[in-house]
Amino acid sequence: MSGTTQKPKILVARSIFPDILERLQDIADVQSNQADQIWDPEALRQALMDKDAAIISGSEAIGAAHLKTAPNLKIISNIAVGYNNLDLAALKAAQVLATNTPDVLTDTTADFGFALLMATARRVTEAEHWLRAGHWKKFSIFDTPLAMDIHHSTLGIMGMGRIGQAIAKRAAGFSMNVMYHNRSRLSADLEEACGAHYVDRDTLLKEADHIILVMPYTPDNHHLFGEKELRLMKPTATLINIARGGIVDELALAKALQEKRIFAAGIDVFEGEPTVRPELLALSNVVLSPHIASATAKTRRAMIELAVENCLAGLAGQTPPNLIA
Repeated sequence: MSGTTQKPKILVARSIFPDILERLQDIADVQSNQADQIWDPEALRQALMDKDAAIISGSEAIGAAHLKTAPNLKIISNIAVGYNNLDLAALKAAQVLATNTPDVLTDTTADFGFALLMATARRVTEAEHWLRAGHWKKFSIFDTPLAMDIHHSTLGIMGMGRIGQAIAKRAAGFSMNVMYHNRSRLSADLEEACGAHYVDRDTLLKEADHIILVMPYTPDNHHLFGEKELRLMKPTATLINIARGGIVDELALAKALQEKRIFAAGIDVFEGEPTVRPELLALSNVVLSPHIASATAKTRRAMIELAVENCLAGLAGQTPPNLIA
């Protein structure tokens, strides 16, 4: 009698679409977290101990302590583009693959980045709150919340990867002058396709009417936007962050907004997620959203499908489509 092949053990650390989970359970021994609890580091370490693979989100940080007690682990599949939650050096040392889910969320995230820019510059949420509070008594030229234009203004994009380029292309429809700053300059062909021109960081800060952050988070750019950078911006400018929370010094931003040194901000990502600083919550000139730039049903499903594909490829000894390290 021939022996049966043992199914791989996979941890699914966050809730996923039930039909995708069912398909995964057909081919693997799955420990799932459909209750969508946020595990502390010790609970995550224990869950990983006997696993061959793990499908996680950006909320789960994986480091050397987790890998030390997970001898069978072959791959970590991250349901996100960013991977600052992963200790890549520790993963490499332990010979554990790491993957992410780029591309499938580019357009959705760019759409939301532009939506957040428009809501911020045009004071959409502030105007709605004003209306709900009963302040709208009549049409008025000056007494309603006056905003900043998007069309024919200057957009500064910090970080010109896939999402930054997609945002630049959307800006063309609003006849915006698009400038960007990036670690490396795009090719002339790509610049032309995006309708964007390269400038140094200080020039972007000083000249842009609207600044949108889309660069990855690294220890080197922690609090890249702080007191100094905010003081270079125009008092009529807006700052939009759909990148990562740690890039912006939130206390410095709250102070700049309170003192009206910049016009407004739109923030989708926070340093202490899901906690939001009370200093930001108290302000009317900031639009706050709960990390939803990729949050459409179609895109989140595509992200999870890709994470599963990466995971299964790694378990099969193949090179995953989206290998980070």
